[in-house]
Amino acid sequence: MSILIKQVELNGKRTDIAIEGNLITDIGPLDDACFDTVIDGSYSIAVPAFYNCHTHSPMTLLRGYADDMELMDWLNNHIWPAEAKLQEEDIYWGTRLACMEMIHSGTVYFNDMYFLLSGTVRAVEESGLRATIGMFLNDAAPNRDMFIQEGKELWNRRDTLSKRIQLSIAPHAIYTCNEKTLRECAEMSEKYGIQLHIHVSETMFEFNQCKEQHGGMTPVEYLDTLGVLSERTFAAHSVHVRDHDMEILAARGVHCVFNPVSNLKLMSGLLPLRKMLDKGVSVTLGTDGTSSNNNLSMFDEMKVASLVSKLANNSPIGAQVDEIYKIATQAGAEASGLNAGVIEKGRLADIVLLDANSPQLTPSHNLVSNLVYSADTSCVKTVICDGRILMRDGFIEGEAEVIENARRCAKRLMAAARG
Repeated sequence: MSILIKQVELNGKRTDIAIEGNLITDIGPLDDACFDTVIDGSYSIAVPAFYNCHTHSPMTLLRGYADDMELMDWLNNHIWPAEAKLQEEDIYWGTRLACMEMIHSGTVYFNDMYFLLSGTVRAVEESGLRATIGMFLNDAAPNRDMFIQEGKELWNRRDTLSKRIQLSIAPHAIYTCNEKTLRECAEMSEKYGIQLHIHVSETMFEFNQCKEQHGGMTPVEYLDTLGVLSERTFAAHSVHVRDHDMEILAARGVHCVFNPVSNLKLMSGLLPLRKMLDKGVSVTLGTDGTSSNNNLSMFDEMKVASLVSKLANNSPIGAQVDEIYKIATQAGAEASGLNAGVIEKGRLADIVLLDANSPQLTPSHNLVSNLVYSADTSCVKTVICDGRILMRDGFIEGEAEVIENARRCAKRLMAAARG
């Protein structure tokens, strides 16, 4: 399959972009007769796609459920009891809905942590997106053994999965996984060279509890003693971290995931972006799940990330648009082991075409500034992932079916959750 994007705006100039298979093979004036598909880019702007480095995709079915609560009340008394009623069909349609929402907002990759993994895998394979799917572990859950078994089953058939899918080991957090589990996860990550995805220092409750239970160590210090922290580790949230923690995170090459909207909604706090970047910590961006956000738009995430970082530093230069845009695109892609996040020859063909006539992008004194501060999902026209067109001129095949089935599953879930 070959695609030519003809006369599209790229980096402020009109050009052609050639795609062969899943790679960008040329940029410049090209003959459209040589391509299977030609996209007229005359009124479009080509930009890198987004990479969502922390979410729980099936939670689209819980969007708007149990809002405005403290994290532990929200989890223990509402979210976890509802999740106990989920079936694999719910996971499948919830993830299909999440994939569709992400495509509409220009996201081509997500790093997921959930359970009933077969449903998630099937949804990702059918959607055409990229994903890292976490083999979830939670020692505190009554269905702990099920999590272990489904992780083993998925791992044993890993060679049959789409090349767009990676697997990670995903212990939930230090307050739900014991020391033995965390050490074993670290060993598996090292042995097989796979990601380890974990919630870290999300709340002061977690931070203080860790210090009380582990000889005054912070969550980062504790995880470091267990060998959990490495360049394969994605530390979701990383809100309550001290200077020494940041030194450890930088030295180990850990990828911290900033989830500003979710952290604000749950009043968990804020990842110290400015200080982390200045200390050389790898920072990426994520939405978290839709029950704590409540959408999967990386446009929203970028804007809020910039604004709260300015507020936290009491300075309008506390965050720069180029930094914010990079953590949503190139940094996320590269941290995830993908040769993407930039539109260049030889890179993976993950490209978003924006509507150049969108009011939010007019005028375009600074495109990156517009993307961070004014753009929204309505600006996205066409999305290409791995050299395949997933959305063209706002149309995704099968969209009505996904919405209908997601509504049906959500209705059944709510009825079951409420007894």
